[in-house]
Amino acid sequence: MSKKWKWTLLIVLIVLILALVGGSFYMVNYSLAPDPERTDTTACFARQFDTYPETKEWVDSLRRNEALRDTFVTMDDGKRHHAWFVRNGGNRTALVLHGWRDCAIDFFYLARLYERELGYNVVMPDFHAHGLSEGNAARMGWLDRHDMIRWMEIFQSDTMVVHGVSMGGATAMMMSGEKMPDKVRDVRFVEDCGYTSVWDEFAGEMKVRFGLPAFPILHSSSFLCKLRYGWTFAEASALEQVSKSEYPMLFIHGDSDKFVPTDMVHELYQAKPQPKECWITENTEHASSYFNHKEEYIRRIKEFCAKKF
Repeated sequence: MSKKWKWTLLIVLIVLILALVGGSFYMVNYSLAPDPERTDTTACFARQFDTYPETKEWVDSLRRNEALRDTFVTMDDGKRHHAWFVRNGGNRTALVLHGWRDCAIDFFYLARLYERELGYNVVMPDFHAHGLSEGNAARMGWLDRHDMIRWMEIFQSDTMVVHGVSMGGATAMMMSGEKMPDKVRDVRFVEDCGYTSVWDEFAGEMKVRFGLPAFPILHSSSFLCKLRYGWTFAEASALEQVSKSEYPMLFIHGDSDKFVPTDMVHELYQAKPQPKECWITENTEHASSYFNHKEEYIRRIKEFCAKKF
């Protein structure tokens, strides 16, 4: 091989490496960067009241009765995290988990369901780097599962339900493979349109949004995530966690979900040991099962929470 060709190959190799590194940084930042408007609670409440008008009267009532409060706690990593707490009284509490780049306020409609319809206290955490919680990168539920169990410990009661949507649903499943707080006698999980793993979700998004295969950018991005944040996309597996979960779980998923493909819920349901239930909602895209099927959604949650397992 001539010297000219050697230099050409070297330049091409350097360009490819630089492109891979640049693509990896873009992928990690695109996927894990916080919403720059995440602390604007006024805008979050306005969005919630516009989509679910029934929540405004409920929130106003809670405030008049001093039943809605902010709670802050310092997690093991030193970050100060925030949650909303709705006090109803009694010894039953729901933990409501929001989605990617959302905040707890975006899911007050579920908090209302548990407080108004079932008489539960409700804890609504802002995930790491979401809402009013500190942090500089989303963790897609994986490291968050420990933070959410910490919130359960703080507000633990005899009966608890963990209900998550999208990333929150994946987080609920990731939690379910861990040991729950000792004083919680009855704990069950509702996961609504959660993904099988962060790897699977990102691989799908790369194909749909950018027309790219997983190799090699997803591999290098996962490695970069490990270096920067201490976890990989592949290890963040809801599928692996539910396979060892002994707790009752209700799976909910829209039949027209493209963001978290509906096929994922079938794989998750198959992996989960009993007790378990599954509801596929008709003509429903991502995270819209409650909006499209409100009455049946409420009925199924009531039945699941009342059922003896």
